[in-house]
Amino acid sequence: MLTGLEIAERLGTDIIIKPFDIKQLNPNSYDLRLHNELMVYLNSPLDMKKDNETKRITITEKGYLLQPGVLYLARTVEFTETYNLAPQLDGRSSIGRLGLSVHITAGFGDIGFKGFWTLELSCIQPVLIYPLIRICQIYYHQVSSNHHSYISNKYQNNRGIQSSKMFLDFIPSF
Repeated sequence: MLTGLEIAERLGTDIIIKPFDIKQLNPNSYDLRLHNELMVYLNSPLDMKKDNETKRITITEKGYLLQPGVLYLARTVEFTETYNLAPQLDGRSSIGRLGLSVHITAGFGDIGFKGFWTLELSCIQPVLIYPLIRICQIYYHQVSSNHHSYISNKYQNNRGIQSSKMFLDFIPSF
């Protein structure tokens, strides 16, 4: 795992974080902030074979109250690119101690990923959230051999919150 100093040294080459603020750099990670927009699915149950309908919610400066039992998709303020390293994302401990989870299974990134990180927010009790809070941290693992960079027509180079694109994995039936 890279140290914070190594993260700073690799900025502009193997690691791109925009915007970057040295105050968000930790001993072995970098804090990413919550954008002011959420997305929720409108229908239940969700269907893996369909592009499920969503709606957008704005988090104002007064905050937004998250409710248990609802999946909220969010994104980071920061756009990241990673080369020759495997990025990983986890919630900050202060966030976890409020009963808020920032990802369900999507905390591991691929070498070559470029984009905003979509977060899967869920809570065990109601919690008020605010835009621009440092909600999660990204850290980087060294890779030990030859590798392929991430190529995807689903999530690469995204410009906002990404709902599930699993429906693209299904081959049409005859």
